[in-house]
Amino acid sequence: MMKLNPLSYYSKTDHIKNVKKIILLPFFTLFINCEEQQRNCKDFYTGTFYSETIVDGKKYKSNFKRNNTNIQIEQFEGVVDSSTVRWVNDCEMVLSSINPKNRNEKKNILIKILSTTDSSYTYEYSYLGENVKLKAKAFKIK
Repeated sequence: MMKLNPLSYYSKTDHIKNVKKIILLPFFTLFINCEEQQRNCKDFYTGTFYSETIVDGKKYKSNFKRNNTNIQIEQFEGVVDSSTVRWVNDCEMVLSSINPKNRNEKKNILIKILSTTDSSYTYEYSYLGENVKLKAKAFKIK
């Protein structure tokens, strides 16, 4: 009759349990990381803002105001421009220049708010229908 060593039995069982935990760990990590970050986009529908973006290593800054009549007035590199704002959903808007002066200004700009804090939001923007997307951050001044 064969005698079982209780220590070897428990160590094999513990080893199997540990392997199962290691296998399940990536699934739990994936589940936790997929939790959507809360965005309070409506807090930024109106107000006065300062924005920064970096394009090809150069920092660009602009100031803009959005009011409750869906108009945005922006000052960028000494030029003032006005656009209509159309909210597609709570966190995405399309800007359309009111008085475009050239073909590029006629292109609508899609802005998607990615994350918010109490006083700022990070967003990506692109010409509507184009794949090239850039990121920027806007800070609410008022």
